[in-house]
Amino acid sequence: MSRKKSSLQNLWWGILGNVITSIVAIIIPRLFIANYGSEVNGLLASIRQIYVYLALLEVGIGDAAVVALYGPIAKRDYQSVNEIMSATNHYYKRIGVIYGALVVALGAVYPLMLDTTISYSVCCLVIILQGSGSVISYMVQGKYNMLLRVDNRNYVTTNLGTVTSVLTDLVRIILLMNGKSIVEVQATYLVFNLVKMVFVSWYIKKNYTWLDLSVQPNYKALSKSKSVFVHQISSLVFNHTDVLILTFTCGLKTVSLYSMYATIYGMVVNIITITSNSVQSALGQIFNSDRKKYLELQEAFEVYYLCLVFSLVTIATIFALPFVSLYTAGADMNYVDWRLPLLFSIYQLLNYGRASSNQILGFSGVFKETQWRAILEAVINLVVSFVCVFKFGIYGVLFGTIAALLYRSNDIILYANCKVMQRSAWPTYRRWIVDFVLFTGLVFIFTNIPMNLNSYIALFAHAVWVSIVICAAYFIINTVLEKPARTVAWNYLSQMNPLRKK
Repeated sequence: MSRKKSSLQNLWWGILGNVITSIVAIIIPRLFIANYGSEVNGLLASIRQIYVYLALLEVGIGDAAVVALYGPIAKRDYQSVNEIMSATNHYYKRIGVIYGALVVALGAVYPLMLDTTISYSVCCLVIILQGSGSVISYMVQGKYNMLLRVDNRNYVTTNLGTVTSVLTDLVRIILLMNGKSIVEVQATYLVFNLVKMVFVSWYIKKNYTWLDLSVQPNYKALSKSKSVFVHQISSLVFNHTDVLILTFTCGLKTVSLYSMYATIYGMVVNIITITSNSVQSALGQIFNSDRKKYLELQEAFEVYYLCLVFSLVTIATIFALPFVSLYTAGADMNYVDWRLPLLFSIYQLLNYGRASSNQILGFSGVFKETQWRAILEAVINLVVSFVCVFKFGIYGVLFGTIAALLYRSNDIILYANCKVMQRSAWPTYRRWIVDFVLFTGLVFIFTNIPMNLNSYIALFAHAVWVSIVICAAYFIINTVLEKPARTVAWNYLSQMNPLRKK
C-alpha cells in the first residue's frame, strides 16, 4: 500500500473512530456524576493521571524504537527491523512485570492518601482494574503497536480501538443503567483489553510473516531512549500534573470540574492527534530518505495543520459553556465557569500548534541535544503551578502549564527551524500571528451573536453552521496567503483525482 493511501486510511479511520467513540463516551461522565456523584468522577480522573505517570517506566523505549525503525522500514531492511523489534520486546516484557507489581502496590497505598468517603476496598479494586490493560499491553501487543505505527498502519490499531472502546462503553452504560457497582463497571477494561491482545497478535502473525523476535537484539538502536525519557517526563508534566496537584490541594470535586473541560478539549485534541499521526510515519520515512521533498511537504502540512488546530479550538471555545450548562444540569456542583474555556484554549493552541515543529526534532533524533530544555519546561510548570494553585485554585495550575508552554513552544519552533533545518522561523510565526488574530476575532464575534442554545438539538444545529464558517475562514485565508503550501496541496490533491489519472 502506498504512503498516500496509508496516510489517508489512517486519517479517515482515525477521525471516524474518534467521532464514534466521542459520541458514546460523552454519555459516561454524565452517568458517573448522576449515579455516583462528582467525587467518584474525580477519583477516576485522578487515577487516570497516576497511570499516565506510571507509563514513565517505558523510559522512552517506544518512541526510541519508532525513530530507529523509520530508516529500516523505508528501505525494507527486515533484518534490522527484527533486531530492533527483538530489543523492544525484551525491554517491554521487563517493563510489564515491574508495571504489574506497581499496579498492585498502588491499589494498596493510594486509597490511604485520599480524603474521600469512598471505601478503601472499592478504591483498591478500581485502581487495579484500571491498570490491568497497560500490563497486558506491555507484555504482548505494545511492541507490535510501534511497528504498525512506523509502517503507516495506524488504522489497524485505530479501528480495533474504536470497536473495543464502543463495546466497552456500551457495556459500561448498560451496567450503570442497571445500578451495578463501580467495580463491576471498571472490570470491562480488563475484558476488552484481552480481546485487543488476541487480535493484534493474530494480525501481526498473519501480515508480518518475516518478523522474528528471536534474533540477536540490537540494543544500540534504542540507545536514545534515555534522552527520549527526559522529553516524556516534560510532556507528562504539562499534560497531567494539573490533576494530581488539584487532587491534593483542592479536592476531588475540583478535579471533576477540571476534567469536565479537559474532556471537551480532549475530543478536539483527539482529532488533531489523529491528523498528525496519520501522516507522521510517511513524513518520518521521507525525512530519512528525501530531505528536499520533505521540506516541501512539511511547509504545506504546517499551514493546514495549524488551520485545523485553530479551527477546532475556536469551535470548542465558543460552545464549551453552553454544552457544559446542558450536560451538568442537576449536578451536585456548578460546572459553568467562563474563564476555563479561555485558559484551556490557550493551553491547547500552544501545546498542539507546535507539533509540526516538534515532529522535526523527533525525525532528526536530537533528543539528547534538547533534553535540558525539556527539563526547564517541566520546572517552570511545576514551580508556577505550585505557587499559583494556593492563591488561584484551579486557574493556578493552568497558569503554570501556559507559562511552561510559552517558553517551550517558542524554543521548539526556533530550534527546529534554525538549528535542524537551517532556515528562518519567521514563516511559522507569521502563520501563528494570522491564525491567532482570526481566533480572537471569531471567538469574540460568535460568543456575542445571540443563539438559543437551550437544548442539545439547538446546540448541534448552531454548531454545524458555525463550524463551517470558522473552518472556511481559516482554510481560505491561509490558502490565499500561503502560495507555496497552496501549490503543494493542489498538486497532492490533483494526483489523487481519479479523473486526472484517466
